[in-house]
Amino acid sequence: MSVLLDDETRDLLALQLTPGLGPRLTSALLAHFGTARRALAASPAELCEIPQIGSKLADKLSRAIGQVNVAAELELLEKHQTRLLILGTPDYPPPLASVDDPPHLLYLRGNLITQDANAVGIVGSRHCTDYGRRAAARLAAGLVRAGFTIVSGLARGIDGVAHDAALKAGGRTIAVLAGGLSRIYPPEHAGLAKAIVESGALLSEASMDQDPQAGMFPARNRIISGLSRAVVIVEAAERSGALITATHAAEQGRTVFAVPGAIDNDASAGTNALIRDGAILVRGVDDILEELHGVSEMATRARLAANPASPTPQSSAAPPPDLDPTQRRVWEFLAGQIRSLDEMAQQLGLAVPQLSGTLMMLEMKKLVRRLPGNRYERCG
Repeated sequence: MSVLLDDETRDLLALQLTPGLGPRLTSALLAHFGTARRALAASPAELCEIPQIGSKLADKLSRAIGQVNVAAELELLEKHQTRLLILGTPDYPPPLASVDDPPHLLYLRGNLITQDANAVGIVGSRHCTDYGRRAAARLAAGLVRAGFTIVSGLARGIDGVAHDAALKAGGRTIAVLAGGLSRIYPPEHAGLAKAIVESGALLSEASMDQDPQAGMFPARNRIISGLSRAVVIVEAAERSGALITATHAAEQGRTVFAVPGAIDNDASAGTNALIRDGAILVRGVDDILEELHGVSEMATRARLAANPASPTPQSSAAPPPDLDPTQRRVWEFLAGQIRSLDEMAQQLGLAVPQLSGTLMMLEMKKLVRRLPGNRYERCG
């Protein structure tokens, strides 16, 4: 078998596979016993020492732990080219690690990269309108071109549209599934899931062959928002599951955006209510980018009108020492000029996804700032 795990990871996997153990109880077990190995070996009486566990649950967990089949799970990991991400290790997504009750183990198919920390979730109704589809596609494509990764839930409707638009725009996207990665749901999105693996990742906290159950979708939604800097609700009825994602996002300190809809259209009743309650109204991708980057379009336009050629000549500045060759080229190209993304891609001969990722890294280093309209300038 090619999937090899160290003892501690194998023990964590056994806890993950134990029915009745969610993130909170797993955290309580690890805090009490110190290691997954000791938790697995605990007697019912020892399990009862944990305040959240009574005698009935202790007996149930003790029996369930003894029936866990780790070997079968490892076979599925190998078959479906899936690996495990462990909370507290460098490979685990940092934004998700910072929220309450993060999964102790994440199943990953595909790859996560540094750029994925700059992500926006786009979710909405499964029964969306043409208007919702157009809005989701436009926002996903615009965010991808600005260097963001799109996170969604692979569901029918808005989720699928957001993933597809991100891929067609040449960007990255992450799909978070409620069920296991050996059972793509909905089945008609199997092809989309395969394309996502090639340009992003599939993630789940569910065991490999777990069918998605109704109660698993709200838990899945906390991962979507946890991976994202902000969440955009494109179209949602009053009781849409997408509103749960908005609630998680607000609790996690993420920015919540909502696309408005007609006041007499039930499909947008939930999003309109979010706006009434304080979500940021989205008219287009610039509304999102201005909020996330803290840039005022009015202030930028005023500054450009006062001196349209350039703010301050910077061509003589020495390049920072920690830039790779591509970052240095982009930084030097921006000397004394405000440039559009398309202009930079054409003149530097860089693909838009590569250029967007480079600009994102320069932004993180506070060397470049993004302006409305997909334009960039050097800081300072």
